[in-house]
Amino acid sequence: MDDAAQQVFNEGQARANAAYAAAKRNITIDPITRLEGHGKIDIYLDPKGDVERAYFQVPELRGFEVFSLGRPAEDMPQITSRICGVCPTAHHMAATKALDALYQIEPTPAGRKIRELVYHTFMLEDHALHFFFLGGPDFIVGPEAPPAERNILGVIGKVGLEAGKKVIATRRRLRELIAYFGGKVVHPVLGLPGGVSKALKPADLPKFQELARDGLAFAEWTLQVFKQIVLANPDYVKLITADAFTHKTCYLGMVDEQNRVNFYDGKLRVVDCNGKEVCKFEAQQYRDFIAEHVEPWSYMKFTFLKQRGWQGFVEGPDTSIYSVAPLARLNAADGMATPKAQAAYEEFFQTLGGKPVHHTLANHWARVIEMIYAAERIVELVNDPEITSQEVRRIPTTVPAEGIGVVEAPRGTLFHHYKTDGRGLITMANLIVATGNNAARIAMSVEKAAKGLIKGGHVTEGLLNQIEMAFRAYDPCLGCATHALPGHTPLKVSLYNHHRQLLQQLVQE
Repeated sequence: MDDAAQQVFNEGQARANAAYAAAKRNITIDPITRLEGHGKIDIYLDPKGDVERAYFQVPELRGFEVFSLGRPAEDMPQITSRICGVCPTAHHMAATKALDALYQIEPTPAGRKIRELVYHTFMLEDHALHFFFLGGPDFIVGPEAPPAERNILGVIGKVGLEAGKKVIATRRRLRELIAYFGGKVVHPVLGLPGGVSKALKPADLPKFQELARDGLAFAEWTLQVFKQIVLANPDYVKLITADAFTHKTCYLGMVDEQNRVNFYDGKLRVVDCNGKEVCKFEAQQYRDFIAEHVEPWSYMKFTFLKQRGWQGFVEGPDTSIYSVAPLARLNAADGMATPKAQAAYEEFFQTLGGKPVHHTLANHWARVIEMIYAAERIVELVNDPEITSQEVRRIPTTVPAEGIGVVEAPRGTLFHHYKTDGRGLITMANLIVATGNNAARIAMSVEKAAKGLIKGGHVTEGLLNQIEMAFRAYDPCLGCATHALPGHTPLKVSLYNHHRQLLQQLVQE
């Protein structure tokens, strides 16, 4: 080989070695698993093998705010329920409440109570889905277990076939109640401005009263499962309270007049990382308190406290980043509105050292407490004499203009904001979803977990799963959380050769 050929060979070999070294320093988890939607995690290591940066990226895109324009406002509960097949009831209910405000109409007492009955049933069923199917396998089966076992089948293998049957059968029965009123579970047709579309027949009440009792027993049993499998294991408790899964941020949740957790209605309360109230506001004021920030590496927006301003992905007493979801709701509230949930709430904070709790993985425990609260509310509602009233709707008579509706989705606070013309056609739609509210803290959680767990280039599949646990605790819905401006989608295509060398980039701004 002559000198020129040798030089070309050496340069090529050097590029290949550099590309290989770069590949060894870059770790990609794609796709991430056991969540709603699509996402990936990119982890970049420094020369020592420690984590330099980690990004939680959302590459998918949904455009519901754009293609809602020009549609009749009364279609929004059905349109927005298509955003997510797991949490359609949350979007349906937020949209329905926005229509109440848009048409300036209050639902009848029975109409409101049926809405709450359906919604608390949905919350109980959806929390059970996450605990046993999505997040729970990491604890029930174990974070280091083979991937093929970290699922509902692994959970059944751990807790037993009869317990597995109980989970599946209870969720099915709860979903039947939703379908009774909404016509179907995944995309319910229930909410109308001023009420609901179907009343509860007195003859059908006994079976729902029985379901309510069984649902409460199921929620209490779930708490015992959590205590026996998770809290009784010192390694799991150590993992929950580890610094890698701890952030001191603000917390936001909906509360009633006594500052107790409320899923359906109330004011929005924010507390700081010391538990001190920062602000409390009506849903109609949300734009005075919440703003959104954009980063170039994700289609998901990052919300922050507007009055504090965007300060970056930082934690501490002055941070503008807040969290929503079960842990945040418990931190933002002064208690629960039902007795058994209140007892579980008090035990939660006593065990974890007082309020607020900053451990991300404690979301799983908080979620079980909310299951008990939802079940107790179902019992209260099916035993309310007004629940069988046939007066389930008031007919709107005003010209629509603007309406805002808020509920607490399983994943956190959900805002729907609509404006219409005089004919009731949508001219503006803005959705701030739970995962958008959580986006900044999720990004921080993923990076902190990666930095805390990966040292010296030592990476195992189990470690990568523990990094995924950092986002899984929030039960994120990435299909709900992504947005686009009208016109086009920013796009970057990178072309590499077989040596992982970049050949060309095509960019659409």
